[in-house]
Amino acid sequence: MIPTGALPPLGATPDRDGTRFAVHSSRAERIELCLFDNSGRETTRLELPERSGDIWHGYVPGCAAGQRYGYRAHGHWAPDAGMRFNPAKLLLDPYARLLCGELRWSAAVFDFTADPRSGEWQINTADSADCVPRCVVVAAADKATTRRPRIPWSDMIIYEANVRGFTMHHPALTPTERGTFRGLRNGQILGHLKALGITAIELLPVQAFIDEQALQQRGLRNYWGYNSINFFAPANRYLGHEGIAAFTDMVAAIHEAGIEVILDVAYNHTGESDRVGPTLCYRGLDNLAYYRTQADSPGDYVNDTGCGNTLDADSPVVQQLVLDSLRYWYGNMGVDGFRFDLAPVLGRHRHGFSGSHPLLQAISKDAGLAGAKLIAEPWDIGPGGYQLGHFPSGWAEWNDRYRDSVRRFWRGDAAQTGELARHLHGSADIFEAQGRAPWAGINFITSHDGYTLADLVSYTQRHNEANGEHNRDGHKENFSTNHGSEGPVADAAIQQLRRQHRLNLLATLLFSQGTPMLLAGDELGNSQQGNNNAYAQDNELGWVDWSGLESDRDFYILCCEMVALRRANPLLHQVTYPHGRIRNADDQPDIAWYLANGQVVQNSDWASIRTLALVLTAMNGTHNSPDTALALLLNGSDTAVDFLTVEHPQALRWQMVLATAAATASADSNLHWSLAPRTLALLRAGR
Repeated sequence: MIPTGALPPLGATPDRDGTRFAVHSSRAERIELCLFDNSGRETTRLELPERSGDIWHGYVPGCAAGQRYGYRAHGHWAPDAGMRFNPAKLLLDPYARLLCGELRWSAAVFDFTADPRSGEWQINTADSADCVPRCVVVAAADKATTRRPRIPWSDMIIYEANVRGFTMHHPALTPTERGTFRGLRNGQILGHLKALGITAIELLPVQAFIDEQALQQRGLRNYWGYNSINFFAPANRYLGHEGIAAFTDMVAAIHEAGIEVILDVAYNHTGESDRVGPTLCYRGLDNLAYYRTQADSPGDYVNDTGCGNTLDADSPVVQQLVLDSLRYWYGNMGVDGFRFDLAPVLGRHRHGFSGSHPLLQAISKDAGLAGAKLIAEPWDIGPGGYQLGHFPSGWAEWNDRYRDSVRRFWRGDAAQTGELARHLHGSADIFEAQGRAPWAGINFITSHDGYTLADLVSYTQRHNEANGEHNRDGHKENFSTNHGSEGPVADAAIQQLRRQHRLNLLATLLFSQGTPMLLAGDELGNSQQGNNNAYAQDNELGWVDWSGLESDRDFYILCCEMVALRRANPLLHQVTYPHGRIRNADDQPDIAWYLANGQVVQNSDWASIRTLALVLTAMNGTHNSPDTALALLLNGSDTAVDFLTVEHPQALRWQMVLATAAATASADSNLHWSLAPRTLALLRAGR
């Protein structure tokens, strides 16, 4: 190995004559580069000859793309002081673009031999090289050339999916396509997404992750992917045999279908877990630079994530890692945006969260991320961890208050209509004061984390026994109902009630202001048998069941129609909040709320009503506009209700657009509509 001269980029950078290697460590005494042949045998060990600040680097002539490698870090081993250097542990390059092989759990991957909980730390000198993945030198990635759809935020309809679970059961896919990026670009899959009408697919984590040891011991493995061990390399289980091209080809195909790709990313913790976890990468290279540790006990990690450790957003090396990773996936791999898991971690100082944290601001303003869509999951389990509405301008946020409100209203809970109305309006009480638009709220009824839509209306209790945690894991309160019987039933009446309930939930989601997100498989009636925490169910229980596409095709068609209605009617996805303003020739407010009897809702009404009519009117629109005015009628009661819809100057007739159950106009007037119990209807002003 020879000196590189100029400081190279972090990672492995090949040229025509060799490869430059560079890795960060502020506390190591020396760093060794280990090269491996294709059989996994270590062939060469070279000391990085140069140190520029905290970057160790060197150049290996003749080393080309495809070379497998790892690092060994020498330094002080004092776990109670947070120093975890142990050269017996082969370490991943944090900037590796590709990994080869999978973690094999063994005592060798731990840097201690006694349980440190007893206070008896002893260094483990067993070599871990045979148990951990290898990094692979990859040719420098070109900038992405795929043409981005660039969907405006106000037009977005997101579809959350797991690469593996979404493709494993699709009947048109071959065995080699199932569970992979290649499967996701299959024409049948893309045809389904296009027919449904979504504008973006949000993929659960695809960055390299590991299966927790406890899961392996229970015969399970990590299904969701929230256990990252590298933030650049795609997960091998999704790549198949095509390498990185499998991912970029998938993105190009999805873009060609007019759909954007959003990645769920977990820059909040790593798979190295707590102080007794494995030493695989960051812990062995520079533990105190990557992780937030207890102020009075540097050997112990702050656990604001519930996963054992927390990345330190105040650390310059973590800030650079996150930004470099985001730039790579956006600029080189071609994705269109990111959903940040446990996003308050990215804004945490030692004293707490700040929406103006330098890392959040850097992500927002980075030129290399210009145009990227940024979505926060605005909560973690740390102090002050619930931060809905407090992320920077330009970000969107998952809105769990929307989820709970809609669930409770359609379940029949008392005094929910006022809260529902706020969320139908786009949750202005959460976002507007900061100058943010309705699209800033990501509305959802279901997500990967919780019940599927079918289970939400079929179970009152979680059924997570298959996870091996004695049914203690997962959300305890789900605002769900089983309509009289737990789980699958043969009773046709209950089946119909559940189906109608699902339609009500989806229709509410798609006809609310804000950005809707659907969970993959909900349009198919997919069930996880009441499991509301299927994080470890990489099996039939967790995979999407496509049979509903044939067994209840009408339900799927109705889902497509509702999505199409939203996309075709700008009144349902407005770029600013309506507030009862009048800016049209007919003196009609842009938004108005009515009781079933046609009277305007008064403040004193909200706590007691179970029915509501919302009328949206276009401002400065023409009479022949297809979306001149819309009326959304909601009957949340258990009895049929007659609605007297408001006389509208632009509505010689109110025309039925969609109803989730029986909704009929009276014979003598289209202002009188009768809605069956627990029914939603959408009307359009027509002539």
